Amino acid sequence: MGMAQSVPKRRFRSKQERRGIVEETLKPGASVSQIARAHDINANQVFAWRKLYREGRLEIPQGSSALVPVKIAETVEKLRARSHHVRKPSRVGVIDIDLGHARIHIEGAADPDCVRAAVEGLIR
Repeated sequence: MGMAQSVPKRRFRSKQERRGIVEETLKPGASVSQIARAHDINANQVFAWRKLYREGRLEIPQGSSALVPVKIAETVEKLRARSHHVRKPSRVGVIDIDLGHARIHIEGAADPDCVRAAVEGLIR
């Protein structure tokens, strides 16, 4: 009689867990296969989740807290240094947001409600 093969147990991953794993793979220099192994997942499964992520199908329901990485550039300090001049600067400011799967670049005066709507639309 042969030995029975054990079938690995499938673990349910929440949408938030899947989204987090996918976002790890989107970082520069990240290896999908290494990240998959670290989470004990088949790399093909991670590639399938990446496809769902790109299609916006790993959205996190409203009301849950989602953290978005933010990088602050030196541009603010350069603008402050020039602000003592009497003449009005030609550009009010620059906002550059990189979400991994999308990038937002805003120059000039930015309406806060418009910026919030653009970011919320991309992180859903």
